[in-house]
Amino acid sequence: MSNPNVFWFIPTHGDSRYLGTSQGARAVDADYMRQIAVAADTLGYDGVLLPTGRSCEDAWVVASSLISATRKLKFLVAVRPGLSTPGLAVRMASTFDRLSNGRLLINVVTGGDQSELEADGLFADHAERYEISDEFIRIWRGAFEADDKGFHYEGKHLTVKGTRTLYPPVQKPYPPLYFGGSSEAAHELAAEQMDVYLTWGEPPGAVAEKIADIRARAARHGRKVKFGIRLHVIVRETSEEAWRAADKLISHLDDATIAKAQAAFARMDSVGQQRMAALHGGRRDQLEVSPNLWAGVGLVRGGAGTALVGDPETVAARMREYQDLGIETFILSGYPHLEESYRFAELVFPLLGKGKEQGEHSLSGPFGEVMAVDIVPKPGLPKAAEQKAA
Repeated sequence: MSNPNVFWFIPTHGDSRYLGTSQGARAVDADYMRQIAVAADTLGYDGVLLPTGRSCEDAWVVASSLISATRKLKFLVAVRPGLSTPGLAVRMASTFDRLSNGRLLINVVTGGDQSELEADGLFADHAERYEISDEFIRIWRGAFEADDKGFHYEGKHLTVKGTRTLYPPVQKPYPPLYFGGSSEAAHELAAEQMDVYLTWGEPPGAVAEKIADIRARAARHGRKVKFGIRLHVIVRETSEEAWRAADKLISHLDDATIAKAQAAFARMDSVGQQRMAALHGGRRDQLEVSPNLWAGVGLVRGGAGTALVGDPETVAARMREYQDLGIETFILSGYPHLEESYRFAELVFPLLGKGKEQGEHSLSGPFGEVMAVDIVPKPGLPKAAEQKAA
């Protein structure tokens, strides 16, 4: 089994040690986001996801500010069909890809919150939004692949005449397209037009059904689609510590806050959000929805609401189970995001064949803290490796 791609998350909508309270919260400013991006880049994460929506700082502006602070890190940044024109999105993407030397990935977000979309000026129901997204991506691809005469398209919602890009991106023919959605329309769009389909962290059986459906649809179009999953992680040296950390994360949540959040989610027309809410039903006593898959985050957080919880070996094993289904990319996050990026990399990366091994660091000196003036630390092994060696 090949090693997975592992992404981290830039929390442009806020960060904290606890959900539902300002206690333990921190300001997410330019310096903090830069710290997380540099940490992810240095630790060996393959990329970062930047969320989108009115609860977030703008993803394109933030990602652009982080290009020069990083070296290899890729940026998964959203385009919102219907909120921007295809031609403008193509120019933005091409410029970013050129300035970052090929480090842009595109997250196509159709949206599921009607009130948020209307506040931004898009008045279209669920079906219409997917029609717009379909036309948007056809124009997107046509613009990148157009000759000197440009690309012409006349659709139900979008029309362009002679669109093309004069400054081609580094990645050919265009930065890869990522997309998530659980409705019939979303699956069909993913199968016909997208490069990578992303699912939120549902139990393996449900994820397997999604993958099988999209693979079958893609085959009918003569295509193949890659797959990724969006999850939170709570990993500690022991399973007991990890579950205590999960309980601590929601220890400040009261029932009124949970009920208010669940009512807001219920108003959305996102099938994926409905599936997330159905995993726990807003109840604290039904949060482990599959072995080591915990839905506590989804009590109040929209979108991805589940976390893998456990010791490093258990979390790595659960990730391998998803890999066996066809998942190649894991987009992870943890609270607070700076510290947890280090914790996950230090504890789990060695079990996944990721990150920098001891001895591969550019520094020539000891790895770890030197003790008593001149005693160099002994090489350490992950717990599973220690047991095998014994």
